[in-house]
Amino acid sequence: MFWILIGCALVTIIPRILPFIFVRKLELPESFLKWLSYIPICILTALVMDELLMESEHGSIRLDFTAFFAGIPTLFVAIWTKSLSYTVITGVVAMALIRIFF
Repeated sequence: MFWILIGCALVTIIPRILPFIFVRKLELPESFLKWLSYIPICILTALVMDELLMESEHGSIRLDFTAFFAGIPTLFVAIWTKSLSYTVITGVVAMALIRIFF
């Protein structure tokens, strides 16, 4: 069991660390760095839209109102602070409160 855990850790860590080892000595173009800066917000948008829009049994798309109502304060925090960390924390807290009380 120990060796399986070590193997799983290596398979998980190596693809995440090796690119940084090779890229750290390269001088990347400014346009590429700007493109990389959009990746976190794109991932967050994809996760939010996946949660917000649900597919019904008939194949139509419907709005998940719990996610919609949790998104309202999250959107205000995102616009006000422009901080990804505060936005995620607000979204998690808002969804938790909605699930607790409704």
